[in-house]
Amino acid sequence: MSQHKYLVTGGAGYVGSVVAAHLLEAGHEVTVLDDLSTGFREGVPAGATFIEGRVQDAARWLDASYDGVLHFAAFSQVGESVADPEKYWTNNVGGTMALLAAMRDAGVAKLVFSSTAATYGEPLSTPITEAAPTAPTSPYGASKLAVDHMISGESTAHGLAAVSLRYFNVAGAYGAHGERHDPESHLIPLVLQVARGRRASIAVYGDDYPTPDGTCVRDYIHVADLAEAHLLALDAAEPGQHLICNLGNGNGFSVREVVETVRKVTGHPVPETPAPRRAGDPAVLVASAQTAREKLGWNPSRADLAGIVADAWAFARREEQEA
Repeated sequence: MSQHKYLVTGGAGYVGSVVAAHLLEAGHEVTVLDDLSTGFREGVPAGATFIEGRVQDAARWLDASYDGVLHFAAFSQVGESVADPEKYWTNNVGGTMALLAAMRDAGVAKLVFSSTAATYGEPLSTPITEAAPTAPTSPYGASKLAVDHMISGESTAHGLAAVSLRYFNVAGAYGAHGERHDPESHLIPLVLQVARGRRASIAVYGDDYPTPDGTCVRDYIHVADLAEAHLLALDAAEPGQHLICNLGNGNGFSVREVVETVRKVTGHPVPETPAPRRAGDPAVLVASAQTAREKLGWNPSRADLAGIVADAWAFARREEQEA
């Protein structure tokens, strides 16, 4: 891959920072645009140019010197989106509209978009393919689906080369880059907080699902595998086409398996607290990543749950030492 110049919106966040680091390691020139509303300045990889600003104002900085945009700048809390939907429409949809206009005006015609499995809602069957009906159950999922529709229109009308990557459960860490969400809502970092003594116990929402141990099963993907898919997507993007790919490992782990793996990796006790099922929590969410394998040549190599947890644990301990 020859050297290119890319704008990474939301590159101070969890996934955006890991992708920016991978781009730099591949020899590319990277500019991170982030308003730090949920990202962290220290998350921006060394070697990237940093602009503190909103994606709505991307036209101030985007010009014809860029070869493409990788777009991560979105709010992503499902519960918050239900309570404050206008925040999600304004930022996730309005911000992307402004970004697409800035790209058109600058003549930048390649986009990789951070989409989500939340666009599918509660699936009728698993593993979930890209042909599954899209029926999001939250304004967050709906906002990401709206952007996917916008990108399809942009590709047809203006020749945009675009790939949307629909993530399942992203986990793990990559060196100095890991999860720092506040509030935290993802299972693995929450269980690690219990192991660190930051939280008394982990709530297990329902233990009577039709799964092997009665707890929900989810597809966990290592953030570094995810980042590699973004670089492959830049190569695979074709003018006038919008490719949509699911990213997951294709197999799932239950809540109880995650908790037990954290116990083994950390050597710490992790008390569980039984809790009632949460509304809208499907029993099983597992991806079919066949399209990503075929179209991108993507082959995730870090599917081992213990390895994913070990990397997240190393990042959590590193943060603690630096605090």
